[in-house]
Parts: sequence; C-alpha cells; structure tokens
Amino acid sequence: MDTRQAVLQGVGVGRGAVWGPVATVRPAPAVPADEPVPADPATAKEKVLAAFTDVAAGLRAQARGASATVADVLTATAQMADDPALRAQTSQRIDEGEPPLHALLAVVDSFATMFTAAGGYLAERVTDLNSVRDRVVARYQGLPEPGVPPLERPSVMVAPDLSPADTAALDLDKVLGIVIEQGGPTGHTAIIAGQLGLPCVVRATGVSSLVDGDVVAVDAAHGTVTLDPDDAMKAAVATRRAGLATLADARDDGATADGHRIALLANIGTAEDAERLTDAAVEGVGLFRTEVLFLGAATAPTEDDQARVYARALAALGDRKVVLRTLDAGADKPLAFVTRAREENPALGVRGFRLVRHAEPLIRTQLAAIARAAKETGGRPWVMAPMVATVEEARQFAAMAREAGIGTVGVMVEVPAAALCAKDILAEVDFVSLGTNDLAQYTMATDRLVGSLVDLLDAWQPAVLDLVAATAAAGVATGKPVGVCGESASDPVMALLLTGLGITSLSMSPSAVPAVRLALSHHDLATCQAIGEAARDAPTAGAARAAALALVDPQVREVLALG
Repeated sequence: MDTRQAVLQGVGVGRGAVWGPVATVRPAPAVPADEPVPADPATAKEKVLAAFTDVAAGLRAQARGASATVADVLTATAQMADDPALRAQTSQRIDEGEPPLHALLAVVDSFATMFTAAGGYLAERVTDLNSVRDRVVARYQGLPEPGVPPLERPSVMVAPDLSPADTAALDLDKVLGIVIEQGGPTGHTAIIAGQLGLPCVVRATGVSSLVDGDVVAVDAAHGTVTLDPDDAMKAAVATRRAGLATLADARDDGATADGHRIALLANIGTAEDAERLTDAAVEGVGLFRTEVLFLGAATAPTEDDQARVYARALAALGDRKVVLRTLDAGADKPLAFVTRAREENPALGVRGFRLVRHAEPLIRTQLAAIARAAKETGGRPWVMAPMVATVEEARQFAAMAREAGIGTVGVMVEVPAAALCAKDILAEVDFVSLGTNDLAQYTMATDRLVGSLVDLLDAWQPAVLDLVAATAAAGVATGKPVGVCGESASDPVMALLLTGLGITSLSMSPSAVPAVRLALSHHDLATCQAIGEAARDAPTAGAARAAALALVDPQVREVLALG
C-alpha cells in the first residue's frame, strides 16, 4: 500500500502548471568512513587540487554556453571552486595527516557554517558550496559528477536541491518543471526556473519520497505537487497551459477596462536581458539592477566598461523607458572592493546609496557612465538610487545625478521612513519607485531570506499596504510618477490594488506581464479603487488578499488560478 502523501505543499514560482513523470537527480558520491590516510600526502593533495581546477573549468565552460543570468550563477560557482582559502585549508589538513576527502568535507562544513551564520546572500550560497564539494569528490574518485541524468522523455525534475550547474544543464526540450525540497523563492533555482519559464515549486516538504517514474502534477500558482493526478486534474493543467500560452501572445499596453493607463515594465540585470526584450510585449524596463555588473568583481568596473554595458541596454530598448538603479551593494550583496567587513547588522548598515558616505567616487563614476551611454545612444534613461531614507539623501543624489548630466532622477522607497516622507522626497526628485520586498523586510523587521518567516514578508500585510498607499498618495498629490518594481507587481490581484491606489507603473519579471495585463484589462479603475479600499480595511494579510480577491472578475480568477 502506498502511504505517501497525495499532495505536497511548497512555494510556487510563476503561474504555470504541468504534469508528467518524475526524474530524480543523481545523488552526491559517498565518502568512505574508513578512508585511509595516503602513503603519499603530496600526491593526494595534488589530486584534490587538480579536481578543484577541473570542476572550476567545467563550470566556466558551461557558463560560456549559457544565457546571461545562468552564466552569472555558474561563474560565481566557478569562483567558489577557485577560492584560495578553500584550497589552502584543504591542503593544510592533508599535510597534517587527514585523509584527503575527509579534509575536504571538514573544510567545506566549516565554510558552510560560517555562510549560514552570516545569513542573507552568503547563506543562499551554501547550496553552491556543497555542489562544488560533491563535484570535487566525484572527480577525485573518478566517478560521474552528481546531478541531472540524461532524460529519455519529458519529465519533472525532482531533487532535494539543484545546483546552478544542474539547473543550467537542463535539456529544456525534456524538462517539464522543477520541484525541490530546499531552496527558497529568491534562491538560484527559482530565479533560473523563472528565466527559463519552467513551472517550479520550492520548499516542497516530502519530495524525497518521490521516485523515478512517479507521475505528478506541478501547480506553481498554488505551490502544490500532486501524486498520481486524475484525469480531471490533467485536463485542468492542459486548460491552464493553453490559457497562459494565449495570454503570452497579447501585446497591448497596460490599461484598465475603461482605459486608465498603467505602464507594464520589465525587471532586468544585464545588457543581454535588455536585448532579449527587443520583441517582448513590455513597455520598457522599470528596474535595471546594475549591481550585477559589480558582483563577483575583484575591482570596480571602469567608466568605460560600465558605459559599454549601459549603452547596449539603451540601444536595445530604443525609445522605450529604461530605469537604471545605481549600485545596490552591501548586506546580502557584498562587494570585495568596497563592502565593510563584520557589520553586525549589514541589512541596516552601509548598503545602497549609503555607500556614498565612504565611496563617493564609485557612485559618481557610475553616474558618469550612464550619462555617457545616454549621450552615445540618444537614450533618455531614468536613474534612481536605492536605500534612501531621508530628504537630505534624496537631495544629495539628485544633485549628483543632475551634475553628471542625467535628466530624470528618482529614488527607491524601500524603508518606512521614505514612504512616510514621500511627499517631501518627491519635492527633490522626479519620481519614486517602491521596492516592496525590502519595504516589507524593514516594515516587519524580518530578514527577507529567512524562509521560515516568509509569512511576515507578505506584501499584503496591513502595515506594508498603508506605507504603499501613503507613497502613492504623495505621487497623486505632487503629480509625479510612483512605480512598483518589487515582486508584488507580478501578483495580478496586487496589481489591481496598486492601480487603484494610484501607482503609475508596474515592473516585474517579463514572464509575469501577460497575467497582469489580463487582470487589468478586465477591471475598470473604480473596481481597482474598491479593491484597494477593501484590502486596506482588513486587519490581516490573509484577510486583505481575500477581500481583494472577492472583487476580482470570476473569469480572471479561473484563467489565472487565483483562488
């Protein structure tokens, strides 16, 4: 008798659905408990170091053939395999008489403990570190590297977690979806799955009970994995897939049913991302995360290097709107050449625009590069600073940007202080953009990367909604644009609420735009305003979303599986 759970619950990424047979990844190679101390430690050490080198080279080779986002992740993992400290400590333990693989495991465990304790970005890299460990162990033993097996038929990939290399190596013609037991909605697997357009469920507890050949239905909209789906569920999946495929063909600008315009924009991280939007049905870019150019670099990119990247993005988007966010480093995105070590509370430390306090030339060089790219391409970029909390900071950034020659200047609203002072801040700048992920983090005093606290980070939390509403009201009062470029913009129900509050643009993953476009087109502005009022009257996040959802057109609820 099969006692496994029929439905596994996790966190969905996207709105897609799929059903098919399970294919599990190859497990990590075992290290013998009685591994002997080598008779020739020097030769064993050379063999381990050669395995590190081979793993790094293999990852870089994969990166060269991958898309931008995937390549960035693979390159970062290759750098981990090249890490001098990792190699040196392993070598030292072998010299001191430990068996080679046990020495490697001990060193990796110590790094993993340190990363986990640091939290944030480093904690999310533990999976990558373990992936490097397992590949080095396999190379040392002359075994195939662990990971995705060759697929003989279209399948749902199931694993405790997938390394960047595993995810990048997926044969998209034969991968229907991804289910993992670990990770999180901001982890590398979720990011890459979103880029690849694959239905994905992360943090699916109990997924390790699935075996090759099991048939499952994966519903990203509801975050569920159903074992042995019946014919009705398979038919519902097919209907959802057909509906979403039809939506993807729509190209209308964003507007409510009665013609109230709200721009639908894309979030990107690289010039390659911008070039992929050439034929996409988006009205521009609402968030260009320029820090991707800086992360992993040993030194700051030069003005020339930056100008070339920004010019490529501006040229690719032509007359469409492009909003560049200046360097957002620190906290969970440390930079080797500027981030201060050992900040006790890095999320509350020197991050975002606060870098200007001790690295002003870094900010000025970036602004000069953006202005130069605009001049070379004839583009008219909007530029905004992250992590601004005061009117004085907004005034300082506006002065620096305008001095550099940038015409349209704004700031991010990510902390409660900026939301509460939005009207005064808007007196200094041309626009503001709400980063709802960080706004929820700082409003609810909750690290956004701690998965067990994800309920507190819900953008439907009443306190967060009130701060969004205060910012939108400031925009209405001053007649200046207020956008949203956080994850909440990609929620079709939240998009209706934001429109009702007075938000003027929504920026999200390009794959999320069709669903938001559909939701807007089925509701007039008055209904959006009623949705906003109903949600803000509710005392809890769950009640707020339920109150909003009750006013959503039934056809939209069904097509987008919003129930």
